[in-house]
Amino acid sequence: MPKLAPRRVTALTLGDGDRRIAHMAASLLMDYPDEARRGRFSAVATSVEKLPDGLRAAFGAFLDAAGEMNQQELEVHFTATFDLKRKCCPYLSYYAAGDTRRRGMALVRFVEAYRAAGWEVAADELPDYLPMVLEFSALSDSPIAGELLSAHRDGIEVLRAALEKVNSPYMHLVEAVCLSLPPIDDATRQRYLDLVNEGPPTETVGMTFLGNLKPFSADGGSSEDVRV
Repeated sequence: MPKLAPRRVTALTLGDGDRRIAHMAASLLMDYPDEARRGRFSAVATSVEKLPDGLRAAFGAFLDAAGEMNQQELEVHFTATFDLKRKCCPYLSYYAAGDTRRRGMALVRFVEAYRAAGWEVAADELPDYLPMVLEFSALSDSPIAGELLSAHRDGIEVLRAALEKVNSPYMHLVEAVCLSLPPIDDATRQRYLDLVNEGPPTETVGMTFLGNLKPFSADGGSSEDVRV
């Protein structure tokens, strides 16, 4: 059967300030929508009002859809989408390593990347959680944040395509993230097309691919928590 080709998203040219606002907004809106976090949605809506049209429209589409759900409905939708659907996993290393023995090594590389930028990962979440990576990108001055996202761009595209397939409002947030990142090359597009059609890897003897994330070593700088 021919491979499905998800809808293309054309990246926007953004200044650093707009990129940071977009990534922090996506981080806050993509995390579990408990009452406290949902109480911040209006502030997020205000923060994205001056972003370029495509980003503003994407955030607005999510906020409008979420606003039509009551608290319980939004929480149930979040859990049913991100916890129960394999291709809607919000943990980036899952798309490169799947549920295999290599996943642990991939997570270690994320921790090393944060530490190389002078940050420490909060203990209550895995380091490859997309909202956490976006928060890191929004708050850090280190280029490592961009490298983390670029190295797992294929997984982000798979997540976007999967959310679009189930018509989840969260598809708009991942679209906003994709709009804020550099254009993908042909090799990355082919990897995410393969993942869209075949899913993340299962256990494979000798598998070595961990995404495009290089190993990092700490630079000895002071550390900060990556979550706020």
